Amino acid sequence: MATIKMACPLFPSADIERSMAFYRDQLGFRSAAAYGDEYGIVERDGVEIHFWPCDDRNIAENTSAYFRTDDVDSLHDDVERLATEARITAPVTRPWGMREFYVWDPDGNLLKFGQPAAEG
Repeated sequence: MATIKMACPLFPSADIERSMAFYRDQLGFRSAAAYGDEYGIVERDGVEIHFWPCDDRNIAENTSAYFRTDDVDSLHDDVERLATEARITAPVTRPWGMREFYVWDPDGNLLKFGQPAAEG
């Protein structure tokens, strides 16, 4: 039986070049592939995020992805040092047992980063 090896969130983007620059410069990703204004991919720690063109901000503002990490506080510190233009929350232990922080990209896509609170 085949196994699923990876999930790659697909985020809508009004400007793929701008999105890729934001993820690279503000969140520590690297540009993995760019296809003009048609498609883009960034990567960090083996995780890819893909961008597709979309001018409807409402779609982006209703799109999110959850990323598990092994050290949410350290990742938050790393991102916060880079993220001079990003909307980012402080890490918080949620009632559902996860320690999380959130980041919104320029299009309104929501990235949630977390780990089980018992590990934090």
